Amino acid sequence: MSRVPGGAPLSCLLLALAALSACGQPPEPPPPQPRPVRVTTVEARGEPTVISLTGTIQAETEVNLGFRIDGRMIERLVNVGDRVEAGQVVARLDRTNEENTLRSARAALAAAEAQLREARANYGRASELLRTGFGTRQRYDQAAQQLQTATSAVDSAQAQVNIAENRVGYTELLADAAGIVTARGAEPGEVVAPGRMIVRLARQEGLDAVFDVPPVVRDIAPPDVVIGVALTLDPTVRTTGRVREVSPSADPVTGTFRVRIGLTDPPPALRLGSTVTGRMEVSGGAGYAIPAGALTRQGASPAVWVVDPASRTVALRAVEVLRHDPARAVISSGLSGGEVVVTAGVQALRPGQQVRLLDAAP
Repeated sequence: MSRVPGGAPLSCLLLALAALSACGQPPEPPPPQPRPVRVTTVEARGEPTVISLTGTIQAETEVNLGFRIDGRMIERLVNVGDRVEAGQVVARLDRTNEENTLRSARAALAAAEAQLREARANYGRASELLRTGFGTRQRYDQAAQQLQTATSAVDSAQAQVNIAENRVGYTELLADAAGIVTARGAEPGEVVAPGRMIVRLARQEGLDAVFDVPPVVRDIAPPDVVIGVALTLDPTVRTTGRVREVSPSADPVTGTFRVRIGLTDPPPALRLGSTVTGRMEVSGGAGYAIPAGALTRQGASPAVWVVDPASRTVALRAVEVLRHDPARAVISSGLSGGEVVVTAGVQALRPGQQVRLLDAAP
């Protein structure tokens, strides 16, 4: 047996070196185990879908009443909630300046009418003298010109009187139709500009239920659909209506569309500002129903984890939600019938991860 200096056998030394080299290399980690998840198979909805939205009652027509001239408002005769009739005075301006302007215009009209009477008399005399041969043509032409000038001056003065009378009338603000005051924009003592809102009037021409509708709901709504509208605090107070107006552009913040439902014979309990619930029934097949726990997010959009049946890996896919409640969600786009989605364990997954299916019940 060979020995090294010091007396240790060579074979023992080689074994020690092999053991030391094996200790310096860590063992390879075991491959990751597939994560167990619960899944469900996507199937199309067969029963009708009832879409429910919350909105408010508003007047079919609201107008802002304002003065046509500027001035200092001295009186406002109505308040928020008051009912007004057509032609009722709702506010007044200080009319001192307008009355002075009217008196001045009437005095100018009287002076112009006096000059017109004198011009007519001069024209009559000049015409008679010319006819009898005792007058000249030049004098007759001058009298005719003075008569025409005086007539124009009277017309101009009368127009100024009419304008001044209108301005005096504009110092009173009248309701153009019956309705209810919903807002006020100025207080007595303020100097207001022409057109400034003094009061906002909800006309008694009808009521609308106003909803902010997601794009997918607007797109699947059937034409001329009948909407059921009920008071949220008392669902026994109900009526129906049809779509009267749809906003052509979406709200830049919420992405929803403003829809106005014209109500048919609304009951008295549906007052302005009341919160109402609108219900619309959509025929079967409008989307795919999945458990609400399957929803997660991809950025700012809702998404679900879809399982590839061949590789048993998951991928995150963005979807559009038609409606949802605590138990389930109805997906309008992004899924197809027969696909498998993860319903439990969605928060611990990553794209491409292998999974082990615990169940796949529809």
